[in-house]
Amino acid sequence: MLSYDVIEHGKPLQARIRETPRPQGSEVLVRIVRSGVCHSDLHIWEGYFDLGGGRRFHVKDRGCVPPFTTGHEPFGVVEALGPDARGVAVGDRRIVYPWIGCGTCAVCADGDDHLCLATRFVGVIRPGAYASHLVVPDAKYLVDASGIDEAWAATLACSGLTVHSATAKLPNLAPRHWVAVLGCGGLGMTAIAMLRARGIDRVIACDVDAGKLERAREQGAAQVLDTRAPDALAKLQAAAGGQLAGVLDFVGAPATATLGIGALCKGGHYVLCGLYGGEVTLSWPPIAQRGISIRGSYVGSLRELKEVVALAQSGTMAPPPIEVRPAADAWRSLDDLREGRITGRVVLDFDGVQG
Repeated sequence: MLSYDVIEHGKPLQARIRETPRPQGSEVLVRIVRSGVCHSDLHIWEGYFDLGGGRRFHVKDRGCVPPFTTGHEPFGVVEALGPDARGVAVGDRRIVYPWIGCGTCAVCADGDDHLCLATRFVGVIRPGAYASHLVVPDAKYLVDASGIDEAWAATLACSGLTVHSATAKLPNLAPRHWVAVLGCGGLGMTAIAMLRARGIDRVIACDVDAGKLERAREQGAAQVLDTRAPDALAKLQAAAGGQLAGVLDFVGAPATATLGIGALCKGGHYVLCGLYGGEVTLSWPPIAQRGISIRGSYVGSLRELKEVVALAQSGTMAPPPIEVRPAADAWRSLDDLREGRITGRVVLDFDGVQG
């Protein structure tokens, strides 16, 4: 099999060829066809998450040690089955749910693998999908996405799922309410489309890139805001008429958190998804006095992924801008993502790649 691996944090990915694994027990071997490039892959490539105040969480501390294959948005074809595998057949084309838990704890029994404390996340803890082949522990983590473009289907495993789970955490919205989407990359574009598909059309797209704001308007945002403006907070409040009830932050930086929390109306919800990094200082009394909620949202459950797929299959949700690139462009794609040169999503084409 062929993979594009992190050999040294901060250095270009390198191609590696090694023996293709054979599935054991309930395992399923999937030949990767499409693999999405996500901003979280950058953190694994860099080797750490920025916790603010000069503090870092190093990915090696959770078992992500080079050489390592990243990539957690896999779509592929079932190539081989372990002797105990059930539920799929060779040749089936499936999304791989990557947020796999230990499978034995109470959290996993509740269907919340993504919240398990002993995770086996694909491309984070286990070898990922920047590769020609991937071993999946059980067929239950394979989701049929018939009728959906396969490049788009791959992105549903993370960006689609993350957005779906985050929007579910918004408050009940009245007709007067607005929702702000902070960050108009792949997740932000998906969020605009998903909100529109759910009948929420009062959406304000916020970014620092004029090109991305224009694409956000094309995606269905009712208003756009360049947050580089010194009075961005006042402009966001004015755009929503003082009725900003929801903020979806897909950046996760001090500047976006300060903007989003500050612009909320009373009773509003700020939902943090982005992992850019840093820290903010908050005064506690206004949070209670304004009745606002601040909560995090991290990917989502297998059940939620199936809901996202059903929404995409319904035809009511538009896909984000997607560029398909050859698998050999894995490193160039990460570099472009780091430098802000990508609008929407990049998906790697592994179809036909031989190990």
